[in-house]
Amino acid sequence: MFFAVLQKSLLISIFVAIMMIIVEYLNVRTRGIAFSYITTSKTRQYVAAVILGAIPGCLGAYVAVTLFTHKKLSLGALVATMIATSGDEMFVMLALFPKMAWIATGILMLVALATAWLVDRFLPNPMDKWCASCEMKIHPQEACNCFPVGQLWSQLRSMGPYRATLLTGFGLLLLFWMAGRIGPDSWNWKRITLSGLLAIVLFIVATVPAHFLNEHLWKHVVRHHVPRIFLWTFGVLGGLTLLSNYIDMTALVSQNPWLTLGAAGVIGVLPESGPHLIFVTMYAENALPFGVLLASAAVQDGHGMLPLLSASKRMFIVVKSINLVAGLLTGAVALLWSL
Repeated sequence: MFFAVLQKSLLISIFVAIMMIIVEYLNVRTRGIAFSYITTSKTRQYVAAVILGAIPGCLGAYVAVTLFTHKKLSLGALVATMIATSGDEMFVMLALFPKMAWIATGILMLVALATAWLVDRFLPNPMDKWCASCEMKIHPQEACNCFPVGQLWSQLRSMGPYRATLLTGFGLLLLFWMAGRIGPDSWNWKRITLSGLLAIVLFIVATVPAHFLNEHLWKHVVRHHVPRIFLWTFGVLGGLTLLSNYIDMTALVSQNPWLTLGAAGVIGVLPESGPHLIFVTMYAENALPFGVLLASAAVQDGHGMLPLLSASKRMFIVVKSINLVAGLLTGAVALLWSL
């Protein structure tokens, strides 16, 4: 059990670190142009947010959290992503009932857009209060020279300890991952996706100048964010695993659809992929109303919110509370429609 939680925590932290490195690189490489198109319009933020949420798995949610913590997405846009996403459960839904899975996602995207507008319209922007140092920074000495062709060989020959550590670590991870020594045993979407992302990160680490690597990758991502993300992820997953040994999650589901709806919302608050599969499985067996499945999918976001938990517990509670209300209302409307 310990090693399973440890491996999952490491993989989540690596996924988040990879996305943060790529986002930092794109931002500096284009001197902010990569995300300025999104940030200058709330409408574009909302559209980008729900698209990220609709991507099966937690990767889109990780990207949204990264953009939010760097002040590139509004609170409403982050809420929209978390309503639209169903985490890893989406893959199970696509396998069991693909048509209804996409219908549910489409409904959640519409709910997410409306909720995002309401949140940004009536709630103050919390970013300046809790994360004044989170802004993506572009230092003038970089001059957007993230691929110095004439200096690449000499840069690699005289690499410092930070570049050597990152190249060695990500390189070994890529080899073990592709060989199946860690992660999935077969070439599925997870192995293909992470292999491609690791190759991109290796290219970034090998080619960026020393200033970018030291200030953005090592100090900002590796030293500041990754340890906190890992510790929070390991703590939360470990606690939930121990709790599941004493509580039968299936017993929490009542035959009363309204109590089941409430249970779906409460369980959906957990930042974990697993307990929510109860509702997916029951719906696949025609033992659960569509409204309950919809509420569960709206409130839960797999592991997508764990990186935000490490950055700000307050914002984690705020986003989860909004999603809980939106999910319960959506599920209640669907239940009333079907009764």
